[in-house]
Amino acid sequence: MIKVGIVGGTGYTGVELLRLLLSHSGVEVSVITSRAEAGVQVSTLYPSLRGHLDLAFSVPDVSVLATCDLVFFATPHGVAQNMMPALINRGVRVIDLSADFRIRDADVWANWYGQAHGCPELIGEAVYGLPEVNREAIKSAQLLACPGCYPTATQLGLIPLLENNLVDPGDLIANAASGASGAGRQANVNNLLSEISDSFKAYGSAGHRHLPEIEQGLRDVQPEGADVAQLTFMPHLLPMIRGIHATLYANLQGGGKELSDAALQDLYETRYAQEPFVDVLPWGSHPATRSVRGSNVCRIALCRPQGRDKIVVLSVIDNLTKGASGQAVQNMNIMFGFDESEGLRHVALMP
Repeated sequence: MIKVGIVGGTGYTGVELLRLLLSHSGVEVSVITSRAEAGVQVSTLYPSLRGHLDLAFSVPDVSVLATCDLVFFATPHGVAQNMMPALINRGVRVIDLSADFRIRDADVWANWYGQAHGCPELIGEAVYGLPEVNREAIKSAQLLACPGCYPTATQLGLIPLLENNLVDPGDLIANAASGASGAGRQANVNNLLSEISDSFKAYGSAGHRHLPEIEQGLRDVQPEGADVAQLTFMPHLLPMIRGIHATLYANLQGGGKELSDAALQDLYETRYAQEPFVDVLPWGSHPATRSVRGSNVCRIALCRPQGRDKIVVLSVIDNLTKGASGQAVQNMNIMFGFDESEGLRHVALMP
């Protein structure tokens, strides 16, 4: 049994963490923090947890958090940086769900997030927590950067093609759409029901903060000597609460053009055969976001319109589960030697 703490437990990723951790046989949630809600029972803010958790929010205190085996940060960007050195120096293992340690270049991070990085000396120690790529490094990580939701859906969809240098890496396109919970729980006029209902729109066309994270991850899997991966990334807002659908486009090149549809399908099935949370559907399927709602699964399908040289990959996840808290728990399981699926065996909610 390990003791865990959660910093920033009032947001959607925080309550999703609690939902998953409370069904985990090897975890005791011992502290959950919120400056604004200090003293309030968690089940008062989230009645869904009544009868499952008898814990109140508290003000973040490093000395209290340091008694935990693992601390999750479910905070906005910039917050984890302030407390991270003190926790790392005390030997606490940390999983950060924010973007603070995902990008390895502090100047790139500062450019996209509009502020100087608070502890650049720890960036190099962070392990990027995409289990399907970094499982071995995750096992021994002290500081783990949990991937973003768009980056998870996009990378898992494109990795097999880039690993094998089968597509033109300089002309990758991702049209990805997310439910409104991806923007967090804070009040925002643009996320009001009357603003997003019965509507569908793109945003961030000038550049989205997840782009450098995605490109960094794609470049990490490319074989030596390959042209650098470059992605055109266009996010969209869907009139629903949770879920991401990423439609990914790539131009087959070289030997990729000679592969049959069956060979491309086999490439994906073989790559993800041992991955408990990646499900490759039959060729030409159309995965729906509701098929992963509340689960830690990424469902992927391939098609090759008109039999031409452009391959299209469809990738769906729940942005709060495989795109955030579920992936964080998956990483925790790897770090502490639990079965990787412990606490994550939930079947998707239907309808």
